Amino acid sequence: MSELVQRLRSTVRSIPDFPKPGILFRDFTPVLLDGKLVDDSLKALWAPFDGQVDIIAGIESRGFILGASIAVQRHMPFVPMRKPGKLPGETYQVSYALEYGNDALEVHKDAIPKGARVLIVDDLLATGGTAAASARLVEQAGGEVVGLGFLIELAHLGGRAQLGDHRIESLLIYE
Repeated sequence: MSELVQRLRSTVRSIPDFPKPGILFRDFTPVLLDGKLVDDSLKALWAPFDGQVDIIAGIESRGFILGASIAVQRHMPFVPMRKPGKLPGETYQVSYALEYGNDALEVHKDAIPKGARVLIVDDLLATGGTAAASARLVEQAGGEVVGLGFLIELAHLGGRAQLGDHRIESLLIYE
C-alpha cells in the first residue's frame, strides 16, 4: 500500500448509520484539513491523465472541490455538473435512477466544446449511477470522456460496472 493511500485511509472518517441505518458513510472532509494531503491527492488524481485532458468536470458538490482545485493547479477550464435548476443558461440534462428515486445533472450547453477531452472528478464512486450520468452528459455535450477520477471507491457496491469501458482511477478503494 502506498504512503498516500495509508495517509488517506487513516484520515477518511467512517461514520456508521449515516445518512440512514445500515450505511457506513466514508467522509473525506477530514482530508481537507491537511493541505499537504489534499495537494498530494490532487496530484495523484491528475497523474494518470496528464497530457490527455482539455477540461476538468466536477460533480456537484464535493467534486467541485477536487475538480476545480485540479483545474486551478493545471491552468485548465473547470465545468461544474450541477443539479437541475442551478445553472442560469441553456443546459443539457441527463436523468438517472437512485435507489430511492430519480435525479439529474446539468451542464451549460456552451461549456464543453465538441471533441474536448474531459476528465470527470468526484470524491466517491459508490453504485456508479451519478458517475455514469456525468459521462453521458459529457458525451451529450459533444465531449469525449478521457476518464473518471475518484478519491474513494466503495468497490463492493459495483460502481465500475456502470461505467462501461471508461477509464477509472480511484486513490483509496474499500472492498
